[in-house]
Amino acid sequence: MSKVLAFNREQRRYSPRNDADSRDPAEKPIARPARSERHERHGAKVTQLFPRGDGSTTAAVQIVATIVVPTKGRPQMLNRCIASLVLQRFDPRRYEIVIVDDGPDEGTQDVVTGWAEHTAGSGPAITYLPSPGPHGPAAARNFGWRAARGEIIAFTDDDTIARADWLQHGVDAFHDGVDAVWGRIVMPLNGTPTDYELDAKNLEAAEFVTANCFVRKRTMEATGGFDERFRFAWREDSDLYFNLLAGKARIVHAADAVMTHPIRPAHWGVSLSQVKKVQFDALLFKKHPAMYREKIRRRARWDFYATVAALLLAIAGALSESAEIGVPAALVWLLLTGRFCLARLRRTSKRPSHVAEMIVTSALIPPLAVFWRAVGSYKFKVALL
Repeated sequence: MSKVLAFNREQRRYSPRNDADSRDPAEKPIARPARSERHERHGAKVTQLFPRGDGSTTAAVQIVATIVVPTKGRPQMLNRCIASLVLQRFDPRRYEIVIVDDGPDEGTQDVVTGWAEHTAGSGPAITYLPSPGPHGPAAARNFGWRAARGEIIAFTDDDTIARADWLQHGVDAFHDGVDAVWGRIVMPLNGTPTDYELDAKNLEAAEFVTANCFVRKRTMEATGGFDERFRFAWREDSDLYFNLLAGKARIVHAADAVMTHPIRPAHWGVSLSQVKKVQFDALLFKKHPAMYREKIRRRARWDFYATVAALLLAIAGALSESAEIGVPAALVWLLLTGRFCLARLRRTSKRPSHVAEMIVTSALIPPLAVFWRAVGSYKFKVALL
């Protein structure tokens, strides 16, 4: 028989019902609960996983905060995330968890319904919302907060782990007319990082990210929420932040509201698949040109444009059999590419496979970045260099 987890709120921890099995919670199968209550909300099927009106005291207490978690096809990570959210040192009757499934699948729903069964009567209300579209993290978060009952919306991602006092510190920061709060992100690293890991760790220094932020629901309504044109997990949080700043919202930092964001394993050459996100820089720049230059990028990546120009001249020289053009251009391209590669290797792993990855991707990233930035400029009708 597979083991299930028992929720023990008195001890604030999980205890296995079968002591013979001590696997990690993320690996455990979670059974679908027998009880559920189906109803319609915003035109989509919703599963209310902590029924009310059945003698529980949940309905008698006002929901203060709603935690919104968008997810798509990552049930094990979501399982780990929910485990941290249901163990918050916060009155479980006064907060709820809304999981928005942006790629509805049975595995994700099983995780959510399983947690609802284990915490029924002792934990917070848990709601599963399959997103009807449009899709993307911005749209999923909009769908979630609009369905929320709490006056404070807490946003995080499905691959995070909340510290037990995260929600309490976030909610406590709402005083003296505060409209929004951003907490602290911790991204642990073991050993010398790869370029991907070092780049990901920059999230720790970001001012306002949806992996750890809180906004009043009325403030979300006033700003219109997230711009759903941001189809990837890229710049949609910056856009919300800039909208809040432009609207003179009062935003504070709660350093004690800590969210751990483990860096996910990545495949070889992962940076190449991430470059396409830069097209949405154009949308952010179009909406907030001054703030983009102040907080995102003060100047254009002229080194990338110079690298691409040298590459094109080298190709043109080769095709026209003009050594006077081709050779100098090729040398400039090699110099700029080598400089870019060495900069990425300066503080990162020197393992042979990683060095090879840096050499290959450093040659490809500049032209890809210029291409996707041009795509974004065309798509959103703005000139962004």
